[in-house]
Amino acid sequence: MTRLITYILLSLAITLGITWLLAVPGTLQIDLAGYRMQPPIGVSALILLAVIFLCIFIWSLIRRLIAAPKSLQKIAARRRKDHGVEALSNSVIALQAGDAQKARQLAREARIKLPQNAAAQLLEARAELALGQWGQAREQYRALIDNPKTTLAALSGLYEQAKAQKRDDAALTFAQKAYSISPGLDWASNAIFEQHNNQADWLASLKIVNEEPGRTKEEKQNKKRRLAVLHTAIAKDAEASNPTDALDNARIALKLLPDFVPAALIAARIYSNKGELRKATSLLRRVWRATKHPHIALLFANAQPGISPTERLKRITDLISLPPAEQSSAIIVAQIAIEAKSWATARDALSKYINDNPTRAVCVAMAKIEEGQNADQGRARQWLARAVSAAPDPVWVADGITALEWAPVSPVTGKLDRFEFKVPTSALNSDEPEFEQLQTLEADQNEIDLSKNAASDSDEKPLLEQEKLPEKTNADS
Repeated sequence: MTRLITYILLSLAITLGITWLLAVPGTLQIDLAGYRMQPPIGVSALILLAVIFLCIFIWSLIRRLIAAPKSLQKIAARRRKDHGVEALSNSVIALQAGDAQKARQLAREARIKLPQNAAAQLLEARAELALGQWGQAREQYRALIDNPKTTLAALSGLYEQAKAQKRDDAALTFAQKAYSISPGLDWASNAIFEQHNNQADWLASLKIVNEEPGRTKEEKQNKKRRLAVLHTAIAKDAEASNPTDALDNARIALKLLPDFVPAALIAARIYSNKGELRKATSLLRRVWRATKHPHIALLFANAQPGISPTERLKRITDLISLPPAEQSSAIIVAQIAIEAKSWATARDALSKYINDNPTRAVCVAMAKIEEGQNADQGRARQWLARAVSAAPDPVWVADGITALEWAPVSPVTGKLDRFEFKVPTSALNSDEPEFEQLQTLEADQNEIDLSKNAASDSDEKPLLEQEKLPEKTNADS
């Protein structure tokens, strides 16, 4: 509405101006080439304005004609740029969709139409990498290293290619170069971090983790856990050679993660070896309340060196109330009670867990109880037979591999903090402690059976006579 009113007012003003100009009295005398003209002043003004506008129009037309080649060139360049950007975009889409051949073709088209755009060359190199054309991809990436804008991207591509070709040394070299340029790159710092871990260079790994920013709450928690794992790894390596340094690192790990079982076990063992039983007991009791980890309970029972099995049983029952509320606790109590030959305590501890799908450790413990308490070889062999197909008990597991003890890195992938204490989902593994116990018991049982069979076959008749002789003697007496 405002524009309409403005337009109307402006039109009225122009009309009034022209009317006034035409109505102005007087004439203008013009002598030109023997001709004399005397137009009115208003008409003369209008003619002058028309001439001015005509000159402006002619000049603009001439200027457009002169600039026409450049304009056409700009239009063509703009169209070529638009086509190049479209080809670049379609190349990204094709590469993401898995059509590397089409992605490379579009990337080459984009390179032709966008010669100054390094992204097109990066896409072509990436497509060649996906097609497995290692030589061409390597040449493309090496050409991009000299460009400061694409150096890190080229090093990333070379790193991935080296990893795909199993050239770990070359991959590490590219990662180190990228890390020296930009320490904040995750892929570069992770590659160097894993290399340090594989070489057990825990101090170098600590330095990398300490330099991580930890912006979010989750990142801070992950950083804290990685630091705890690395300090525990240092403590584990130094426990035998330098227990003081090992204890310091274990305590740092426990400050970061108060309930970290591997660090607590190392610290408690060192306290126990130094004769500081109270500290070891207090630490183990605190971690036990938080985790109920069986290794904590087992170390608690054995924390005081030189005590008898009966005293160890007394210690474990001071930690675990009877009957045990968890199956893992019941197994530990039963194992220590078996060592103390307290068969009733061992049987009572396992009573809740022997009916419905008992685990392998429960079956092995029951076999020992039957053999030790009642000398019932038949019942013991039945429990051993059940143990073969019974569900496994929790052990340290990393990437499908089981281990007797915790380790800082996985033996399969070399990644940090992969071990978890849980029930393995894979088949039986000879590293499992229950499996070793089962093999030992089966070997002992087979040895006993073989000795009995041998004695029975070699001297069966005299043995029968000896068994009857005491009966005759008693009758005679």
